[in-house]
Amino acid sequence: MDKIVLQGGRRLQGTVAISGSKNACLPLMAASLLGDSPTQLHNVPNLRDITTMMIMLGELGAKASLKGTTLTIDPRGFSVPKVPYNMVRKMRASIYVLGPLIARLGRAIVSLPGGCAIGARPIDLHLKGLAALGANIKLSHGYILADNPGLKGAEIVLEGAHGSSVGATNNVMMAAVLAKGITTIRGAACEPEVVDLVTMLRQMGARIEGEGTSTITITGVNGLQCADHTVIPDRIEAGTFMTMAGITQGDILIKGCRIDHMEAIINKLLEIGIEVTPQDDGIRVQGTDHLKPVSIRTLPYPGFPTDMQAQFTALLCLAEGQSTVTETIYVDRFIHVAELLRMGADIQLHRGTAIVRGVKKLSAASVMASDLRASAALIVAGLAAEGLTEVLRVYHIDRGYERIEQKMALLGAKIERLDTTKTKDLGSTSSHWGDTPDP
Repeated sequence: MDKIVLQGGRRLQGTVAISGSKNACLPLMAASLLGDSPTQLHNVPNLRDITTMMIMLGELGAKASLKGTTLTIDPRGFSVPKVPYNMVRKMRASIYVLGPLIARLGRAIVSLPGGCAIGARPIDLHLKGLAALGANIKLSHGYILADNPGLKGAEIVLEGAHGSSVGATNNVMMAAVLAKGITTIRGAACEPEVVDLVTMLRQMGARIEGEGTSTITITGVNGLQCADHTVIPDRIEAGTFMTMAGITQGDILIKGCRIDHMEAIINKLLEIGIEVTPQDDGIRVQGTDHLKPVSIRTLPYPGFPTDMQAQFTALLCLAEGQSTVTETIYVDRFIHVAELLRMGADIQLHRGTAIVRGVKKLSAASVMASDLRASAALIVAGLAAEGLTEVLRVYHIDRGYERIEQKMALLGAKIERLDTTKTKDLGSTSSHWGDTPDP
């Protein structure tokens, strides 16, 4: 198992290119099963989750091959209706194939997703929406069993207790495009990743209106063709590099990102005192030595994204004053706080809100990543910590950040990925660079 080791106190500067969005690509891959011939996706990131989805598509009878950043998916052998637990447990996004299975094959046997480090993430809205279209659904022995006696359009409300659901919106859309009649989804998610899926489905022949709003209308068609589609850039990767510039007083040109997808993130950076300047080919982010405290509340798009909460929590550890970070999407998504405390942060948790009191400095430590975005937050904190920080369980970060240590090294970070079977502890690693961490 690998770990990432990085030396704090180095200013990051230079240019970084943003990869394609993992959160957009996964439902696009599932949607390719709806076509009648091979679909090509461009700007696909080479990530663990992409590989997992490719393997799963193969288990369903389709063929998937990745060459460079182009992914080709041939759905003509798609015939197997079952997705076992050993696939779903690796990646919750496996549930995206539920809609295509019901719509194309007429039946589905899909394992319920297992537990998650950031708390309960139910799929009740997925099942509610598909049942409203006419699918017969029951749960048995940890599996979703569904069959399609004939999907018909319906009026569906998908807004849940914590707002709209990207996953449910995507799944219901993928089933509704082949249902008879008109489907109206109210309380639909507005995220750019949903809009990207609609863009590809429309290219395949789907009839969809209203993407990017809370009401989406789908008129069913008899069949879909292939697509040739370019995946949108990853706004969360871009936001993560923005926090790296901010915490290191750096100067980074982030190329290939979409400013219109990142307004909530940019607005908070400006409020903190970080300079953000649009460029012809991206966004320039310049840090400051006086970070201001702010209040952040995660919300569905266009609000502040939950996937950036951990990274901003790390950034605010060095702000001059008291900040509050309230998590409304996944209220348990604060496991990274315990690790930040080990690095000298001053954070208190109160019922879904982190009260972050800025400190003058962070200290390097050996920390454990609990999930994808927590991994990124610990790396962000490590950039500003005195000494050497080692982040364990970095397989989490491989799920959503393509070659992150290589991209950071090009910006001037002193960072390495090491095999934990060959390094015993932080001390042995630090001697590799000639530094000894503070006791």
